[in-house]
Amino acid sequence: MIIDEINSPDLRRIGHDDPQFHICYQMELSIKEIERHPPGKPLPETLSTELQRCIIQLSPLVPLPNSVKLQIWKLSYRLWNACVDLSNAAGVKSSAYKLNEEHAKLRQASADLLFLACDVSGIPSPAFKTASFFYKTGLIWHELKKFDLANNCFEKATDLTSKIKISSISDDDEKRLLLDINIARARTAWEVSDRNLCITLLNRSKNLLFGVAENYKALANQYMIFAKTLMSKGEVSGVNEETKLMNEALELCEKGLKIVKGVEEKTALKDLKSKTLRFMAASHLQRDEFESALRCVKFLRSGERDEHPSLSVLAMKAWLGLGRFVEAEKELRGMVLDNGIPEGIWVSAVESYFQAVGAAGAETAKGVFLGLLGRCHVSAGAALRIVNKVIGDGGCDGKDASVRAKVVAELASDDRVVELFAGEAAAKERTAMHAILWNCAAEHFRSKNYQISAEIFEKSMLYVLYDMEGRTIRANGYRVLCLCHLGLSQPDRAEEYINEADKLEPNIATAFLKFKVYLQKNDNNAATSQLQAMLSCLDFTTDFLFLAAHEATASHSLPVAIASFSHILDLYSAGKPMPTTEVVTFRTLVALLSHDHNNDSIILKQMRRAHGRMCDLGPKAFFGKGEAGKREKNWFSVNAWNSGVRSGKEEKYDLCAEFFRLASEFYNAVTDEETEGNNMMVCQSLILSVSAIIADEKHKHGTLTETEVKQAITLLETVQKILKSTAGESDNLLETIGHNFLFAYTWSAYDLYGRLDGMGHQQLLLIKQYVNSKTSTPDHLLQIGLDASQGPRSNQEVASFVLNTCLSALLAAPLPDYATVALVLRKLISLGTVWKGDTRDDSVMEMYRQAYRIMVGLKEGEYPVEEAKWLSMTAWNRAAVPVRLGHTETAKKWMGMGLELARMVPGMQAYISCMEEFVAGFEEGVQEKMDTGKSSAVLVS
Repeated sequence: MIIDEINSPDLRRIGHDDPQFHICYQMELSIKEIERHPPGKPLPETLSTELQRCIIQLSPLVPLPNSVKLQIWKLSYRLWNACVDLSNAAGVKSSAYKLNEEHAKLRQASADLLFLACDVSGIPSPAFKTASFFYKTGLIWHELKKFDLANNCFEKATDLTSKIKISSISDDDEKRLLLDINIARARTAWEVSDRNLCITLLNRSKNLLFGVAENYKALANQYMIFAKTLMSKGEVSGVNEETKLMNEALELCEKGLKIVKGVEEKTALKDLKSKTLRFMAASHLQRDEFESALRCVKFLRSGERDEHPSLSVLAMKAWLGLGRFVEAEKELRGMVLDNGIPEGIWVSAVESYFQAVGAAGAETAKGVFLGLLGRCHVSAGAALRIVNKVIGDGGCDGKDASVRAKVVAELASDDRVVELFAGEAAAKERTAMHAILWNCAAEHFRSKNYQISAEIFEKSMLYVLYDMEGRTIRANGYRVLCLCHLGLSQPDRAEEYINEADKLEPNIATAFLKFKVYLQKNDNNAATSQLQAMLSCLDFTTDFLFLAAHEATASHSLPVAIASFSHILDLYSAGKPMPTTEVVTFRTLVALLSHDHNNDSIILKQMRRAHGRMCDLGPKAFFGKGEAGKREKNWFSVNAWNSGVRSGKEEKYDLCAEFFRLASEFYNAVTDEETEGNNMMVCQSLILSVSAIIADEKHKHGTLTETEVKQAITLLETVQKILKSTAGESDNLLETIGHNFLFAYTWSAYDLYGRLDGMGHQQLLLIKQYVNSKTSTPDHLLQIGLDASQGPRSNQEVASFVLNTCLSALLAAPLPDYATVALVLRKLISLGTVWKGDTRDDSVMEMYRQAYRIMVGLKEGEYPVEEAKWLSMTAWNRAAVPVRLGHTETAKKWMGMGLELARMVPGMQAYISCMEEFVAGFEEGVQEKMDTGKSSAVLVS
């Protein structure tokens, strides 16, 4: 009998005093609202809340009259059917609707209503119907992951059916409901990790199979599901339990096959049994029980007409695990002959084989894949997976990497493989294939495997379309191929690629790579011209110019490097933002030029340029702030100084003078860390600069113009000003510039003053200042005296003063150098004779007498013999003129000095005899003259 056909009282005629009917009336209103609810729209929470409130109000009123129970049944079925109608009306959204929690609450309310009126008379099997409602509601709660609510429903269903004797149940649907409730409870217990209860419930279910093959299959399948779940987790602790569950499933399949009668049911059980055995094989593989896995496969193959595709994979993996690669390869190649093997399975098999065998299996993997291309449909995704697996992630070093790369290149370039990626449908896979090949080639490039890298980059371009987007990608490919061939020192091949890139996408990167090609071809002119092409690129950035400079430096292309840095320095002047400071660029360029001493003139030019920028910007802005700026200034100062020293040693005095002059400018600059320049180094640099100017004149046998002389004097006057401002006394002045530099300053100033008219007095004051410094040495004084006593610009007054001072200094020494003393005496005597030209000059005679006094007491040979002879002879010969002129006393005086000096010189006995004889004769002659008025003289020469 249909429930709707059972007569029940009209609730509208019942009085409001009866609470049971009042509650039923309220529920009917809510159910009507649900029946009128638009499908697809969310159910309001108030409806389920109102129904649950009514159920709570009815619970204390149990037991209810049969009429009320019938009405409750009708209301329950109306509510259930309304929920079903809403689910069905939702169409494609029905699944989402069923999983709605409000929907589950309404279903729960429907089941709870039946539970209140479960024992109603007139309805067959009310307990089973109520249990069915709870079972179906529990399934919905289970799907919503509300396992406590689901378990509550299943337990109520179990309680309702447990009161009925199984033997009295004749309806097949009711029998199946008992099994389904038990399995559902087991599933819920599994979800809350109550595995003991779960297994207990499954075992109880064995008593509810009722000899129905479908029931055996359902229970065996549930055992399999739990076993698969454990296997997927890979828990060591669950291995035994996993095996037990699979064995239970197998046992149920065997028992089911014994009683099954229908062909379809028998086939279904056999399929489940085979599936269970395959999972058992997989489980053995997971635990490295390879022999057991092979036994499972062997058993399956012996009993199945159509071999399942996964058996080859299971067998191959087992052979791989045993290290028997030949058998594994046979299984893999056998898959090629089976057109029915799904793509995913053989792709997975190839991946597993290659993962186990490694690079040694690369050729096999390639052969299998290409063999499959000719037998069955292969997707671009499958090819992508194979290529990705062959490439692997083992790095790019070693023989294995080369083998992998070779196989990948062959696979990717096969026309059949390329064809897989043609068309819009494979656009995503084509992009992925290009990315995989590109990344592989990039890894090899970073490992400097340029040959392999170039080959794979070429293959990657097979997966680039000839459209606007592909145009940029191909240009990038050509550029990176250019780099590969540059790495292989194949500039001609590199040039071909970069020219192709230039046709597709001319930009700064392309221009820069052309520059690199010209460098490798040692074509400095073309490389220099390419610098200008780089500057004209629309996307030019200064970073590329710095890269060009460093590339040229690394390639030892000095002219190109100089041109690069020159362009960079031009950009500083233009005010463009630069990655490094201008002073660093200047320093780098000068340091580069300094590697070859033949670049001194270029170094000088660049240092002048740096000095000009320093003057334009100011030292603080040019060199920088803080200690860094101070270091930069010192670098330029020291470098200019060292360049001057080197040029001087190489007799490049013109460059030397300029370098020292620049050094003085750099030393004189003031940065943040300084309050004034390095005055000592400024003075020394200027002194050396002037000295180099004079040395250059002598070296080139030229003559300084008056302007050049005045300019040099100006430099020395700068030194004088600095010295006066920093040194109040001569000793402090000496401490400022040092002994040698004070002499160089004095000597250079003396030389320059002598070139101008009316500067003789200034020269004498300069020399006296130097002498008064108390640091003058006899050697320095002698050099000044010699210069002052000879040449067209001689100054006899200075010479006499300096030589006399020098003589005094020599004689004051503890061990005088008599060779130098003799030289000074000779110069003073010669100077006195030439300057005054009077043989009767007492000063000249005094010089001879001083020489005689010096020689007195000396050891033989201590005073230079030749100089002593010279003194003796010249003193004797000086008597010749007085003799002729009849100046008897003067003649006697000089002859006497000559004779006395001769007696001090060893080896002059013969001369002394002649002299004495002549003196005696001269005296007789004088007497005879007095008598006769005649005179004669014989001079010794």
